Formats: sequence, C-alpha cells, structure tokens
Amino acid sequence: MKIKKILIADDEKRMRKLVSDFLKKEGYSIIEANDGEEALDIFERENDIDLVILDVMMPKYDGWMVCRKIRSKSSVPIIMLTARSEEFDELFGFEMGADEYVKKPFSPKILVARVNALIRRSKEEKKDIQVFKELKIDDNAKVVYIEGKETELSPKEYELLLYMINNKGVALSREQILNNVWGYDYFGELRTVDTHINRLRIKLEGQSDLIRTVRGVGYRFEVEK
Repeated sequence: MKIKKILIADDEKRMRKLVSDFLKKEGYSIIEANDGEEALDIFERENDIDLVILDVMMPKYDGWMVCRKIRSKSSVPIIMLTARSEEFDELFGFEMGADEYVKKPFSPKILVARVNALIRRSKEEKKDIQVFKELKIDDNAKVVYIEGKETELSPKEYELLLYMINNKGVALSREQILNNVWGYDYFGELRTVDTHINRLRIKLEGQSDLIRTVRGVGYRFEVEK
C-alpha cells in the first residue's frame, strides 16, 4: 500500500514539527515548506501529494493564495490553520476551496483525526472516478471523457459502459448484459446489445478497443495487465 504524503506549510518551525511528529506516528510521509512560495513549488514538483495543511499567515504567498492556486488545478484535500477566529475568515477559507478550517491553538490529536477523515473521504470519492488509458468515467457527475474531452452518451450507453467497467476483465454474455443493463423484465432481442455496443465503440473513438468481442460468448472490457 502506498504511504500517504502530506505537505505542511507554516513559517513557524515549531508548529511544523509538532504537526509533523504526530502525523508521522500515524504512518504518513511528510514534506515541509516554510512559506507559501515554497509550498507551491513543492506541490508542482511532487505529483502525488494526498493532503495539504496550510497556515494562513505566511511570507511571500499567504495561505489563501496558495489554497486558491492549488484548488484551481487539483481537488486534493486542504486544511487551513489560523489564529484568527472570526466567522468571516472561516467562510472565506471555504470559499477559497479549503476542506477544513482549524483554529490555533488546537489539539494535535484532533487535527490528526481530521486528516484521517479527509484522507478516508478522498479515497472513497476516488472510487467513483475510474481511468483506463484515455477513457475517464466520473460516476459522481455521470460524465465520460475521451482524451480529456467530454463525450455525450445516452443514459443506456452510460449504464452499459459502467456495467462493463464494473465487471472489467470478465467475459460477459449478451444475456448477462441484457438482464443487468435492461432488466430481467425486458423482452427485447439480443441484437439490442450488439447495436448499443457498436454505438458505444463509435463514441469511444480511439479507446474503442477497450471493449473486446469474445467469440461465442459476448463482450469483455479489457484492462491492461
């Protein structure tokens, strides 16, 4: 299992060490930045950061700017740390795209609990986004992308693609597909499956080879070995 990587940006070395020590005990890998500019440089350089903790008041770039810049290109969870307790500041943080807003002084154990919850939630949400070569399907938004461009599928084509993806690597008979996508009370012909597969392949364009014909059986969504 990949160790989760957390970026901590705070100009107070003592605060960074406090947070870092507690998170390391939880098994996280920690990268530290002592100002906003360094935090952005690290985030650009490291492409596998799982969560970011930002102090609001930092030199060069403050936490708000760093949060805004990160959020413009990534959905990584962000926790803001601040000594300011006004409601306006908290609301502003959420408007900038922060997921959590923690006021100083805080309990390190509570911060760790929030980190764990955000990491867990992020992992669960990622299950609804699947990528295969240049095909991406976002089941939260019910959207399919081919080579980064949104592709319009009919509701039934979308159901068919999702069913095949959820059974990737399995040879599915036309009967199985018909029963699970159209329903057991559907009395249409098996040719309905072939027709929709053909339409789906056309819309998948260069990714159409992900759906393979299994001679004498039906179809299989092919995954790379």
